[in-house]
Amino acid sequence: MGSRWGINRTVGQIYALLFVTEQQLHADDIGEKLGISRSNVSIGLKELQSWGLVRLSRIPGDRREYFTSLGDVWEIFRVVAAERRRREVAPTLSVLRESLLVKAKTPEDMFAQQRMGEMHELVDLANNWFDDLQRLSPESLAQLMKMGAKVQRLLTVKDRLLGNGKAKEDE
Repeated sequence: MGSRWGINRTVGQIYALLFVTEQQLHADDIGEKLGISRSNVSIGLKELQSWGLVRLSRIPGDRREYFTSLGDVWEIFRVVAAERRRREVAPTLSVLRESLLVKAKTPEDMFAQQRMGEMHELVDLANNWFDDLQRLSPESLAQLMKMGAKVQRLLTVKDRLLGNGKAKEDE
């Protein structure tokens, strides 16, 4: 799963171990259990810390740092989504905004700006929707996700009643 989320295999293995292990682990434990070098463990833990996916703690009288994953799966989902947004969506919006500020000089430029404007509108809409989702409780978010196709059917009925969109074309 890690590689699908934009982290390398080793980082994914470290996170998976921390996620399924009840007690906190130090870097030597992680390296031993996964059969990876101490330096790879350190690099992986730094990456996971930069994502905000692991917690660091210390045990009194022990110099080592101990690590645990976030406990709640909804918190993990929120952290990963927020970090992907920070790393990918925000820079995309910035580039699109900057591109839209440049004065179009040719018909090709005008077409390109129109397309970038459409993309900016979509990404900005998704970004704002994400803000709304982040404010929902885990229970409400789960409820919304379970609704799935029911929301689509509701919107299709609304469009038919109002004579809008694809529902009108389907008739």
